[in-house]
Amino acid sequence: MCYLRHLSYSRHMTTPDELAFTDRMAHFYAREYGFPPVAGRVLGYLLICRPPQQTIDEIGAALLASRSAVTGAVTLLAGHHVVRRSRSAGQRVDHVTLDPRALDPTGFAGATYQEQATLAREALDLLEEGPSERRSMLEEGAAFYDFLAERMPALLSEWHARRDARHR
Repeated sequence: MCYLRHLSYSRHMTTPDELAFTDRMAHFYAREYGFPPVAGRVLGYLLICRPPQQTIDEIGAALLASRSAVTGAVTLLAGHHVVRRSRSAGQRVDHVTLDPRALDPTGFAGATYQEQATLAREALDLLEEGPSERRSMLEEGAAFYDFLAERMPALLSEWHARRDARHR
């Protein structure tokens, strides 16, 4: 019955290579960002699935994951602007697809790093005076975040120039 349900929901049978790819995505996003593995698998699947819009049930069937796990993953990914849920008028199910904003270079915002530097300095002010491992770590952190705040806007400009040159 599970196999038949998988066939009825999925428009595309997931191959072992595709499942292996989604597992590698799961491992990467769990290791680097602390995402639950199913979120990385959903993201990986949405990168390669056909058609590019899938229902929660289709994603679950393709990944052999529960509806609740996929729903939680989609909610998490949507909160990070990686995927988008939409529903057309008259439809009873949402469709999930990659969010075009996923590649927005928000990580290049200098203000974010400046705020982290400020927080590191606030922590320094709250520590007792004198040398300590935490003080040294916070001082280096503040200097690093200042560096990133200074450099990120320039890197973003360089990226825009390179991207624009690719599209010419």
